[in-house]
Amino acid sequence: MDEKRQTDDQRWISEAIEEAALAPSHGDVPIAALVVHDGRVIGRAHNERERHGDPTAHAEIVALRAAAAALGSWRVLDSTIYVTLEPCAMCAGAIVLARVPRVVFGAWDPKAGAAGSVLDILSEPQLNHRPEVVGGVLEAQCAALLTDFFEERR
Repeated sequence: MDEKRQTDDQRWISEAIEEAALAPSHGDVPIAALVVHDGRVIGRAHNERERHGDPTAHAEIVALRAAAAALGSWRVLDSTIYVTLEPCAMCAGAIVLARVPRVVFGAWDPKAGAAGSVLDILSEPQLNHRPEVVGGVLEAQCAALLTDFFEERR
């Protein structure tokens, strides 16, 4: 990967980490997603499952909805989604269906990850879209958000 792209990925994951820090204020797990199109954020969200009592209110889903609205299309083309945690099966499916061409995430999720850890929906050859996937960007910082959150809950 070229140096500029790597620097951009770190920048956007850093911004997602800041967004994730908002989730615990309403009891949600600190996970966030940003959708970036032409160098600007068109979708931004953190987990809101607890806030709304909605099992689908994962950061990726909420951010994809905002991005689709910003683009005026369910196809979120020419964009990258940045997520602090490897997407789950639901979110990976939504990313595929939205035709997002690139996925960058921070921490791997060995319990529910669907970008290579438990499942690999994003690389499934039978699906009609397979985005480029980059994992482990600022992994330690992203993992620390989750570790700290769950340690406080114990």
